[in-house]
Parts: sequence; C-alpha cells; structure tokens
Amino acid sequence: MTGPIESYEVHVPDSALDDLRARLDLTRVPDQIEGTGWEYGFPRDDLVDLIAYWRESYDWRAQEARINGFAQFQTRIDGQNVHFIHVRSEHPDALPLLITHGWPGSIVEFLDVIPRLTDPEANGGTAADAFHVVAPSLPGYGFSGPTTEPGWDVTRIAHAFIELMARLGYTRYVAQGGDWGSQVATRIGALDPEHCVAIHVNMAIADRPEDAPPLTDQDKDDLASMQSFMREESGYANEQGTKPQTLGVGLNDSPAGLLAWILEKFRTWSDCDGDLQSIYTRDQLLTNVMVYWVTQTITSSMRLYWELQHAGAAGVPPGFVAVPTGVARYPREVLRFPRSWVERRYNVTYWAEMPRGGHFAAMEQPALFVDDLRRFFATAR
Repeated sequence: MTGPIESYEVHVPDSALDDLRARLDLTRVPDQIEGTGWEYGFPRDDLVDLIAYWRESYDWRAQEARINGFAQFQTRIDGQNVHFIHVRSEHPDALPLLITHGWPGSIVEFLDVIPRLTDPEANGGTAADAFHVVAPSLPGYGFSGPTTEPGWDVTRIAHAFIELMARLGYTRYVAQGGDWGSQVATRIGALDPEHCVAIHVNMAIADRPEDAPPLTDQDKDDLASMQSFMREESGYANEQGTKPQTLGVGLNDSPAGLLAWILEKFRTWSDCDGDLQSIYTRDQLLTNVMVYWVTQTITSSMRLYWELQHAGAAGVPPGFVAVPTGVARYPREVLRFPRSWVERRYNVTYWAEMPRGGHFAAMEQPALFVDDLRRFFATAR
C-alpha cells in the first residue's frame, strides 16, 4: 500500500517557546536531604543549574535550524504519521541504511553520525563506505507525533518501517538500532530477509538457552551488572509499562520534570563516570528533551512499554534471525548478554567489543559508532 511522502520542516511557534519559558520560571524545585546525591535521584543543585541554562542561554532556534539542515519527510503508514530524516549520499551505489533510535532518545542521537555515514570521504572513510541514511522518528515519538490507537508495538513498527523502505524504493537495505531500535531491527531482519540483507544492533537481547555452555568470568560480571540494573534502575520501565498515562500527566506538564526523568537515564546509561557534560554538551541534552516537549510525545513514547508488556504473542521476539547480524558491545550498555546466548537468537557474523561508550552509542561516540558500522556492513555490500 503506497502513500504520499511530503517534505517536512520543524517549526515550533513562538507561543510554545514563551509557554516553556514561563513554566521554567515557575519551577518548584523539590527539597533534598543534606549530604545526599544521585543515590536518591536527580540532585537539586544539578537540576537548578540545568534549568537556569535552559531558561537563559539555550537557543532552540539554532538547534531547530540544525535539524532542518537535514532533509526531512513525513508519510502515513497504517494510519500513523511517520517522520523521518532521509539523506542520500552523493555516491549512487551507497548502501541504504535504516537506523532507529529508542527511549528516551530521538533522531537527535544521529545528527553527528549522519554526515559521517553519507559523506565518508570527508569523515575519514572512502567512497566504498557510503550509506544512504533513513532515520525515522518512532511512531509516538517526536515529530512523528503521538500514536492515536492501541497496538503500536515493536512488531507493528517493524512492519511500518519495512513499508517505509519500500516506498522509498529501496529493494536491498540494511538496518541498525539500539534500545527499541535494536528490537525493531531484529524484527525487520526476521520479517523482511528478502530485502533487509543484514542487521546491526548495539543492545542484543537474548534468553538463557536450556543447554547453555558454562559462563565465562566476563559473562558472570555482565549478568551481575544486569541483575543490579533490574533491582536498582528498572522502576521507570515498570511504571511506563503499566501506567504511562498517569506518569505522562506530570511529565507533559512540567519541563523540569521531563528534563529530570530523561537526563537521569542519560547519566546512568552512558559511559560518563557520572558526569554527563564530560561527553555531551548541554545543548545536545536539552535538544533531545525539547523534541519530546515541543511535540508533547512523552506520554505516547512511554506507551510503547505498555504495548510490549501487553502484546502477548506479538511481543515475543523472533525465534531466530537468519540474516547476517553484527553486534557491538559497548562497556556501559545496560543489557549485556553472553555471546553464546545471543548466538542462539541471531546469525552472528560479527562481534565487536567496543573500547568505550554506553547506551546512546551514536551520540556518545559518533566516530567509534560509524567505524564499527562501516566494518560490519562492508560484509553486506
């Protein structure tokens, strides 16, 4: 089923920015027990500092112009608006690449890597490394706008993105993703092997096989880390997977609340030693938050957790993904399953232990991220 593809440009009304400023001016910052820090959550002093920068120095119009420097489009698929960046390389035989973000990220994660992927000769590569890049906003996220009906789980999103690539005329392509994007890419590889010839993920999810081989010391450390994550850091997913609408009341109304909810995850899930600004600029962090704020999609973005939790059979991952699969393991990724388990779910033909980086790999380490994609996808060209 075909549908029109229309050009898209981001433009937030002045009235929305005035409203944001007024809300920031009226922020009620919570109290904090003296001598405590991040162990209780987002600290007061850090919050006050970021709100002050957001209110007094951050320039949305400059960031908006940067986003609009990339060719953007929108189309309707299965009744849902889908926004996407689409940048074709100057090399006509470049490899089409579908790249998908997760939560609480957005297309902002890819702004530093798209030029490296599409114009490799200007960024340490050769013409043979060129990609045509398609970077959609997940349905319910950012400029795709909110979802308007139930059922938008990762499998339905995968079908929508397969349709998107077909509409763009790409009969042979590859897919990449982290977080939700990893799950979408996994399903695309399983559902569309005729056209999607390889996938790359930086958060491969696996189950323990019944005949699992003995664990290495590294495997044991990784599993212990994941157990700690589930115990101390997974409350957000339980709330978003059960009552996203209730949580959305606060986050959609309070920019300070939205900032704290999102940036706490960036700090915990990134390879930054607890210092966000050691690897991100404040503008990068706030622009990602702004994408949720100006589109009012934080609630619909969180509904994806509810959809997966209530999807039944549709939410079960594919039994085995047969297309060639590349896996990049970043040291601060929150989920790091043993390679022997991952290989029971994917046809792993490439495995990279990355020297640094975390959950938001493209945004944290754009050069490493691109080099890794070049190496793996060279095998699929």
